[in-house]
Amino acid sequence: MSRLDLSGLTVRPAQVWGAVRLVPLVRAEPVAGLRLHRELYEDGPATVRADGRTTYSTTYLPHGFVADWTGDGSPAAAYGSQLTEGRGPVACAPLHFPRKLAQKRRGKGRPSGGSSGSLRFLPLHLALDGYLALHFGGPSIVWEEWTRRAVYEGLTPRAERAYRGEAVPGLDDALRVFEIHPEQCGVLLYVADALAAAFVVPHPDDYRALHASLLQDLYGELLYHYALYGGPVPEFTTRITAEYINSLAQLRSAAERRQQEWADQHAGLMAGELLDESYDVREVYRMGRFRLSRFLPPFALHRTQHIGETITDEKGRVVYLKTFRLSEKQVRRGHVLHRLAAHEWHLGRTAEAMGITVEELARRIRRLGFEGLLKQHA
Repeated sequence: MSRLDLSGLTVRPAQVWGAVRLVPLVRAEPVAGLRLHRELYEDGPATVRADGRTTYSTTYLPHGFVADWTGDGSPAAAYGSQLTEGRGPVACAPLHFPRKLAQKRRGKGRPSGGSSGSLRFLPLHLALDGYLALHFGGPSIVWEEWTRRAVYEGLTPRAERAYRGEAVPGLDDALRVFEIHPEQCGVLLYVADALAAAFVVPHPDDYRALHASLLQDLYGELLYHYALYGGPVPEFTTRITAEYINSLAQLRSAAERRQQEWADQHAGLMAGELLDESYDVREVYRMGRFRLSRFLPPFALHRTQHIGETITDEKGRVVYLKTFRLSEKQVRRGHVLHRLAAHEWHLGRTAEAMGITVEELARRIRRLGFEGLLKQHA
């Protein structure tokens, strides 16, 4: 378990539009050796293949991200953010990598791959796939309470509902009028002051190119209703008392103190649910000195929790981040599945550990959508 390390990123004052609050994240220096750009796909459902014959997911894929990196960490290996019309190769400097690493993702039909030194992945796909695949195989021990389907088919298929960003009221306008800072490399998105998503990239040019992609991301039903029914959120303003200011240096110093106060309050009060949480991080792919990973929360009840995906450098610092806020019901699903797995899928032991009866646990399992796993007598 580990926390998200956002060192190197600084918070700037929020910008508000209706119920949407956008908090910019800026870097003093861009991350060297890694660039991201978007690759557009045809609008509509698509499938993701595990190999040449196996399709494991049918989903909506508005776009993918392409990460270009350098093996030695030297800067500006890619030729800046690039807009392409098709799926042609990414223009980049010649790179040399260990043969095994270069060959590992070059198979035709894989969901990721591309030219040597680049990796294509689907934003939020890693995070959601990690959540949907929780204990995908179902019970590992055949107790009498579990059905034949639970034993042989596990939890498949599982599905979750989400809203496309374009459907969230006010988000389109908020992103359109948002003023992007020159050094901005990320944003924290709040709806009715509930943290909806975090988005971080390595370079300011990448952010400017991918800013509008937030409209094509997925958001939970709760945030959709917050935006639909929630009123405008207030702007946080600050005042500098004029009687204590006698020079430009004092004015600058006072402004910097106010800015730091806002950053401290934001980290503790607004973003604490994301930054203070410990996550189960699973590495998915290694790209030179960078690692692409996805993370899951501890699924503690009655707490706001997020899933997401990151690219981190060799020191564990986040250079790419995209998150999805889970609903209360989604957290309860993860909580029950984790507790069942921790007690070897035995209903009695799990119920005892949770301080409830077996009948109550069975009722919760059915209410969370896993009714097909239980026999009628359970």
